Amino acid sequence: IREVAKRLALKGHEVTVLGMKYWEGEDIIYDEGVRLWGVCPPQRLHVNGHRSARAALYFSWKVLSPLLKEKFDVIDCQNFPYFPCFSAKLASLFRGSTLIVTWHEVWNDYWFEYLGKKGLMGKAVERMVAHLSSRPVANSEATRRGLEKIGGGKGVRVISSGVNLEKAGEMVDSPECSDVLFVGRLSREKNVDLLVKAVSCAKRDMPGIRCLIVGDGPERKNLESLISQLDLEGSICLKGFEEREERVFAWMKASKVLVLPSTREGLGLVVLEANACGLPVITVKHPLNAACDLISDGENGFKCELSEQDMAEKILMTLKCQNNWKARCPGFAREYDWNAIADSLEGIYASS
Repeated sequence: IREVAKRLALKGHEVTVLGMKYWEGEDIIYDEGVRLWGVCPPQRLHVNGHRSARAALYFSWKVLSPLLKEKFDVIDCQNFPYFPCFSAKLASLFRGSTLIVTWHEVWNDYWFEYLGKKGLMGKAVERMVAHLSSRPVANSEATRRGLEKIGGGKGVRVISSGVNLEKAGEMVDSPECSDVLFVGRLSREKNVDLLVKAVSCAKRDMPGIRCLIVGDGPERKNLESLISQLDLEGSICLKGFEEREERVFAWMKASKVLVLPSTREGLGLVVLEANACGLPVITVKHPLNAACDLISDGENGFKCELSEQDMAEKILMTLKCQNNWKARCPGFAREYDWNAIADSLEGIYASS
């Protein structure tokens, strides 16, 4: 959102981002020409490993007043966590604004895996949100297909998230080198435990293999236990969460392959970021993993089965393959440059 917002502001548009207030001082501040409006204090977003419905409902209530207070030509509401979309719809009706809902993923039946029987409510809310806007935007073809399945696929435009290609190109390698890198939230669906087991398998053929895991989340303690159990403390390093994009890019530049074991991705932005840094990517074949659409086997990475053995084989294949990855991979990320993404989104706003 920030990358697109600041580029639209540079084009002369008045851009306001409504969200929770993560700063001190006034509720409304300006950053790079973008008005940031903190509508409520930060809330606890995750409870017992799940997204908090209470936080989503609270934000939905608090964001309604600012939406009604001013007349916006276009309201672009992110689909998750769903409830704010109803506030945006109400405001668009009262103020005559165009409502666009931007979808980053569609859960559909995954709701039952996530919440059990309670997932029926989540699935119902998701389907209602799919019908709120006649101008939905999906961040990937996989998300567009998901929208079609739940009845909200008419008139969907696909506008992906982007990559700061200039920053990725300028970044120098981190002094902390690795063979294998993971960047993302340490949650169950990311399957980082599978990567740990794959590194254990690969270590038999490559004893000196080194893996960095960048991120935090509810699975961290389980991963620490698994790493200790497999005697991998000297091979795998858990770096924790890193908010500085520059440092993440530097780690990517100093690694040899990024592994994304996730079985649920709306796009897989980390794949594009890795490719922009000249890093090939291994990801898992799964119907809910949109990152698969970004990988051409042998060109910018590989797709593997959801098994530690196949993942280990693909890791070793990538590490041993003389494929000039650093020269080939950036070409796959060029069409996702943030400037081009902002231009496309501007066109959609103008035609709405």
